Amino acid sequence: MHKRPPKKFHPEPFEYHQEIELRIDSLTNLGQGVGRVDGWVVFVPYALPGELVKTRIFRNDKNHSQGDLVEILERSEDRVEPGCPLFGECGGCQYQHLSYQKQLAWKTRQVWELLKHMAGEERDVNFCESSDQIWNYRSKITPHFDRPRDGVISEIGFLRAGRRQILNVEKCPIAMDEINEALPAVHADVRASAKQFRRGATVLLRATEGRVERNPKAIAREQVGDVKFDFVAGEFFQNNPFILEKFTGYVGEKALAGGAKYLVDAYCGAGLFGLCLAGRFEKVMGVEVNEAGAKWAKNNVELNELKNVSILQADAEEIFKEIDTPAGETVVIIDPPRKGSTPEFLAQLIEFGPERVVYVSCDPATQVRDYKILRDGGYILEEVQPFDLFPHTRHVENVMILVKG
Repeated sequence: MHKRPPKKFHPEPFEYHQEIELRIDSLTNLGQGVGRVDGWVVFVPYALPGELVKTRIFRNDKNHSQGDLVEILERSEDRVEPGCPLFGECGGCQYQHLSYQKQLAWKTRQVWELLKHMAGEERDVNFCESSDQIWNYRSKITPHFDRPRDGVISEIGFLRAGRRQILNVEKCPIAMDEINEALPAVHADVRASAKQFRRGATVLLRATEGRVERNPKAIAREQVGDVKFDFVAGEFFQNNPFILEKFTGYVGEKALAGGAKYLVDAYCGAGLFGLCLAGRFEKVMGVEVNEAGAKWAKNNVELNELKNVSILQADAEEIFKEIDTPAGETVVIIDPPRKGSTPEFLAQLIEFGPERVVYVSCDPATQVRDYKILRDGGYILEEVQPFDLFPHTRHVENVMILVKG
């Protein structure tokens, strides 16, 4: 007897809550298992490639169905015990049930598949570089809670997987130890202050210099190698400090590979790449359109007493206006937000015509989209290197090395 379907449920090709068996053959970039029944695609969260599973269908879309994992009939040898008791309920992690080496292999493959399907290129992608620390690595988390009911705040944590409902999280094994030590007191403080809240809110926990900062406007500090960075605790800074030296080192090595003397760090933010690589170039120019970001980058140049680094605040329409170095001896690093670069920025970059471009991205799909524009503008893709900044999650950071053709 099937449960009554929701009003908008489409009953083809499966009935609501029909249970089917299928073999999982791959993972999506959201971390879901993918299998096929007579050529029809079915997505099953938490199922792994190679597994034979039983799934209960809850949705039929135009070209695929979605089901919940009911039973694993044949288990993958890559399946491991999750490190968190909330895995599967909490929406924060997607891969804790997959061995770490296989996580890296799938992230590598996902970048390869994006290049194939979006850019029409089948090419080598370097194996995803691992984080030195794969648990307790996150230096910032932002639990949230809904508005108090009858003066009481209940769940404080993260969204449940696939639902707009908050799950109470008292410990997070991918957050740094300092954060987990602070969490019980934070929960107690928030609940004791329930009367101050008319609506839900987000709590900041940022690990900095051995303590946990909760004020989003306070100054936090991170150190990468010998370089110190001050920034506003609630603002963006890479949240896995255990991989940053390796990450910036690779970017620097590839930026230098063409023999360029000058470095432009576009979207420089607090100055991560430009400042870490300043010792390797004659002159470094960080460019930032955000006034507050440019201010912090300038502060960090002074903090580290770097004489060959200048920070330029630019209008989005004239990013390279004040860059006075020869394009043939200049390398540009770009690290845009998740949505990628704008066509206007890419047009300016192509017109400036640097000797090489190192494109760092937290979303390889928007990166590949932008790469197609740079390819049309005469750039050749020389190397692709993913980095695992967020183990046990679906996220992958990717670096593309492009040279002027």
